[in-house]
Amino acid sequence: MTETQHPRHALDDQLTAPIRLSIMAALDKLDEVDFAALRDAIELSDSVLSKQLAQLETAGYVSLRKGYVGKRPRTWASATQEGRAALAGHLAALRALTGL
Repeated sequence: MTETQHPRHALDDQLTAPIRLSIMAALDKLDEVDFAALRDAIELSDSVLSKQLAQLETAGYVSLRKGYVGKRPRTWASATQEGRAALAGHLAALRALTGL
């Protein structure tokens, strides 16, 4: 961002959606989280969380790991380094935008 460029230009398009921002904020604090725990923590339906995680995975911000606990399939999500950097940059842009 140049000195004359408005801070809104540094906002990350992937993170302007409140749900994706909530997901990344939750993942930023953890190494890895179970799908159900993430769903419950940010109060989403399975389908909404699944769709938003897929978008973040496509952007390279989230890594998904699938496996089993006993015979039950499970999915775990974690933020990538790129995702953590994007979140930090987005939050810095929000602070600059609001003058904080």
